[in-house]
Amino acid sequence: MQRSGEVLMPNCQRGSALEPLVVLARSPRADYGDLAEPVPAPELPSGHVKSVAGATVRELLRIWGLDPEHFDSGDWNPLGQLIKPGSRVVLKPNWVLHYNKSGHGMECLVTHTTLIEAVLEYVALTRPSRIVVGDAPVQGCDFSLLRAVCGLDEMEGRFSARGLNVSVGDFRRTVLLGEHIGAKRVDDRGDVANYVRFDLQEESLLEPLARDAEKFRVTMYNPDLMRRTHGPRRHQYLIAREIMQADIVINLPKLKCHKKACITGALKNLVGINGNKEYLPHHRKGGNANGGDCYAGNSPFKGWAEALLDAANRRKSKVFQRWLGGSAELLVRLAQAFGSDDNMEGSWFGNDTIWRTCLDLLRLLRYGREDGNLAHTPQRLLVSITDAIVAGEGEGPMAPLPVPASFLTGAVNPAAAEWVHARLMGFDPGKIPLVRQAFSGFPYPLAAFDPSAVRVRTIAKEGSASEIQPLSGRAFLPAKGWKGHCELGRQA
Repeated sequence: MQRSGEVLMPNCQRGSALEPLVVLARSPRADYGDLAEPVPAPELPSGHVKSVAGATVRELLRIWGLDPEHFDSGDWNPLGQLIKPGSRVVLKPNWVLHYNKSGHGMECLVTHTTLIEAVLEYVALTRPSRIVVGDAPVQGCDFSLLRAVCGLDEMEGRFSARGLNVSVGDFRRTVLLGEHIGAKRVDDRGDVANYVRFDLQEESLLEPLARDAEKFRVTMYNPDLMRRTHGPRRHQYLIAREIMQADIVINLPKLKCHKKACITGALKNLVGINGNKEYLPHHRKGGNANGGDCYAGNSPFKGWAEALLDAANRRKSKVFQRWLGGSAELLVRLAQAFGSDDNMEGSWFGNDTIWRTCLDLLRLLRYGREDGNLAHTPQRLLVSITDAIVAGEGEGPMAPLPVPASFLTGAVNPAAAEWVHARLMGFDPGKIPLVRQAFSGFPYPLAAFDPSAVRVRTIAKEGSASEIQPLSGRAFLPAKGWKGHCELGRQA
């Protein structure tokens, strides 16, 4: 892999001093409606903010201490401390799916549009040259319906009417016209020239598992395609070019529990910068008793179910795919009848694959260049503003239950942010591989400091992250595959 020694970019220099700091702001209510009385905001064109999210974003930026000498004046430009004029900016929300599989609505599922819009208001003050708001949802997401349900067209229209160059994008190259195995698939939607292919080779965090690379899987994809992208000394990713062209990426995750990774927030949300899922190992075929991490133990019924799913994903016949998929579901139910659980697809605490993929992507985001190589120094600034006004617990990321958590966090280092998020959820970050390993000393590191250095600043004080406890007085309910293995004060 070629490397270069570019000088650190100005946006990166501006954020480096804030790396160990996580800022926490409480929202007035646990919803996304309008305030009873607008809050004066002389820095904005409207002169005020009227939404709960807008007021909380403004408070977060104030607590952060950005451009403090101009606060409460028409000259306040808090993100101007991080974004220079003319920058290319990408906002990366969580738009996982167009509906919540738990039936509990969108507020705990996706980044709320009022939050995106509130952040855009402050991005606009920095006079960027281009703003892209984009994500790669799951392949079964109906993006047109998502846009309608979330009011994204209206948001885009409001900024365009003001002459601001804001575009909403779908980074996916493969889409299913339905959510179940056997649904019609549309491949190669976007020109591959609009993506940048990277190969981390032996420096991938997946390389220690590469001797069994034929076991790498991602749900509802032909495993033969993944063999082309991952193997010994070959670990490829396909990143949206808008990301690689950005001077700054503003990460806007929804804080939720996650079946495979335990939590999804500032770290896991960046999976959505990749265009094709066959570049993203999520688990390994088999139980942990025989070298996989799809499930615990060695259930023969689950093993047969996996074989049927592989056969289905390799077939072109949609009818045969559906038949094989249905048969696999029956086998999983048989496994339950004989005393096993129904965890599949790496949805448990023993998943040793997904964290590696997530952290690989974050390294590419931090150090990747548009020519597909890595630089010695960070190439763009990553700022995370995490939406936990209404958060999600239980079987996330696609079937969460709402938690009225009533807060936002801000950070320029996603590892620091996620360490704090875990504690705010009542989880022990040291028990969560995705969070713990983000502080490891691998090449192209994500954190140049130890978790003990992470500081949390609120309106009242600044202190160690080790002091943080759930704000609501109760822990989040983890996904069932993690229950008893991630909570604070419990032995894993």
